[in-house]
Amino acid sequence: WVSPRGVNVVYSVILRPDRARLSQVNMAATLSVSKAVERCGGLTPSIKWPNDVRLRGRKISGILVESALQGSEVSHAVAGIGINVNFDTSLSPEIASTATSIMVESGREADRTEVLEVALVYFDDLYQTVLSGGSLTAEWANGLDTLGHTVRVEWQGRIVEGYAESVDEQGNLMLKT
Repeated sequence: WVSPRGVNVVYSVILRPDRARLSQVNMAATLSVSKAVERCGGLTPSIKWPNDVRLRGRKISGILVESALQGSEVSHAVAGIGINVNFDTSLSPEIASTATSIMVESGREADRTEVLEVALVYFDDLYQTVLSGGSLTAEWANGLDTLGHTVRVEWQGRIVEGYAESVDEQGNLMLKT
């Protein structure tokens, strides 16, 4: 993640979901970032399956969820999240054509503390929904810009191409090949 000092928000959240709810952690993270970008920037982001948040097809946030198992149970999961807030992406040639920020898209700087706070509040609310047995799949799928397009996915060491029809309850992409 390219993140010059003092312009973005980069953070990790440690959680202890059970195995059945693990797939919902990524959904909670991407939805929380999407909602924070909308609220703090007045923008309408979309989600690129499975874990990027984008504006007009350019990446504004990347999310990586890693988990550790203890036997067959989840010991913990860590959601690493980066949000481009006040980053002038044109100054970084390696990502200038594929990345954007709240500032670039809205034309004004955003308060990084507010973006972090709003994202964390949304994350907590969404994660509580998951812990209480709720599902985020329908809301998450509704925000996916991947659906309805032909995509190429690397799976089990090979490239699979197909039409992205839907996602299942765990967030797995359902392709028509």
